Amino acid sequence: MRTAVVLLVLLALSAVPGSLLPQRGVASDPSAVAFFYREHPDLATWLDRFSLFNVYSAPWFAAIYILLLVSMTGCVLPRCARLWQEFRAAPPPGPRRLAREAGYQRVRSADADAALETAARHLARRGFRVVRTDGEVRAEKGHVREVGNLLFHLSLLLLLVGVAGGRLFGYEGRVAVVEGASFANVTSAYDAITPAPLADLAELEPMQLTLESFTAEFETSGVRRGEPRGFAGNVSYRSQAEGSGTFTVEPNRPLDINGTKFFLTGHGYAPEVTVRDGNGDVATSGPFIFLPMDQAFTSDGVVKAPDAQPRSVALQGLLLPTAARGEGGVTVSVFPDDVNPRLQLTAFTGDLGLDDGTPQSVFALDLDDLEEVSAPDGEKWRVSLAPGQTATLPDGLGSVTFDGLSRFANFQVARDPGKEISLVAAIVLLLGLTVSLGVSRRRVWVRADDDGNIEVAARTLSRREAPLSELATLAQILRSMPCTDTRPSREIRS
Repeated sequence: MRTAVVLLVLLALSAVPGSLLPQRGVASDPSAVAFFYREHPDLATWLDRFSLFNVYSAPWFAAIYILLLVSMTGCVLPRCARLWQEFRAAPPPGPRRLAREAGYQRVRSADADAALETAARHLARRGFRVVRTDGEVRAEKGHVREVGNLLFHLSLLLLLVGVAGGRLFGYEGRVAVVEGASFANVTSAYDAITPAPLADLAELEPMQLTLESFTAEFETSGVRRGEPRGFAGNVSYRSQAEGSGTFTVEPNRPLDINGTKFFLTGHGYAPEVTVRDGNGDVATSGPFIFLPMDQAFTSDGVVKAPDAQPRSVALQGLLLPTAARGEGGVTVSVFPDDVNPRLQLTAFTGDLGLDDGTPQSVFALDLDDLEEVSAPDGEKWRVSLAPGQTATLPDGLGSVTFDGLSRFANFQVARDPGKEISLVAAIVLLLGLTVSLGVSRRRVWVRADDDGNIEVAARTLSRREAPLSELATLAQILRSMPCTDTRPSREIRS
């Protein structure tokens, strides 16, 4: 047990860097490690050498965990066997000198057998396990405390197994879904996914989720103007396990489909943009996710039209949900809701790099092989569009229309097969600990000696003292028997 406690403390200390430092594979913030590298390049290199950016999957963390699991198994199972034997064992005989025990009392009796029988019946009615022998009554109470001990130790071991199961067989993913769009639970549909070492991504829960609508509420007045007040994503789903239905996903209220949970972790805007090329054909169209940059939901993003004619076109945009004139005449967003949306765009032409197979971010442009589009006066071409407005691109490149504004929701998708086990183990652990600490296990002996005296004494088997009122009540009952000498008896307390 001492070894297990040391390993448990060591495991807790080893988990501290995982709470203080950004971790790889966290679906809610996948770029945190890259940002840390950018800000602290020298320190990050050394931290990475010791696996401090992936603490919970580091070899040294796994070694501590496995040692703790082995130590707990070797500690808990023999202890449970011993506690079970104690639970089934009959109350033992009393010590030779009862006067040394707690609450000792002595009563004069003319009929020792009748007194012992009365004591046995009284203790049995009080919930004691009673064994009657010639000249002695042995009683014991509080065995449920040992049941609590059994539950505590076994649930602690089960808790470790449940946590290990989640880390070995689960996965976490992140996906952004625009209003009206659907998500199929396959690996290729995720924006980012982090499987556990033994997870089988080919066996993901067969299902489809559609974001029907998303609502957001913000404070509209006072010093807290603009602060969020509520978010809700209304979704419909179809799955083999649970059929079809609808659900409203809110913070701390995930959608659970047969153990696969969808948590709402963020949201933003997706401008609906249509780009027509120089021939008047639609080169690209649809909602494009823009990522929020500040509390007012100023968002940036790109629109790529690689098939536009005569040249490929890329648009770099800045969305202002509630546009207003700021300091210096600069247009900024002053409120996170879409009260007065404006879409500011600049354009580029050239090789978008989509044909060489190199993976690219859909939220950023690689400007190395692109040429900035200029206005007829030679200045950089810029345009600010309200919903429904269209702007013509220079040099016969076509046009761009801001059709409207949709919202998108970020979902963190998680499957942790050990979570339910861990929850049950934690509840049982607390229940067992409460019982083991709250129940007092004790033994009571009632013995008749050769002089016609009835001796009564108790012993506690836990840190809590035995309630001596039980002995006082028992002694009073024995004194009140008709065949009992009612003269005051000498009482000795240890």
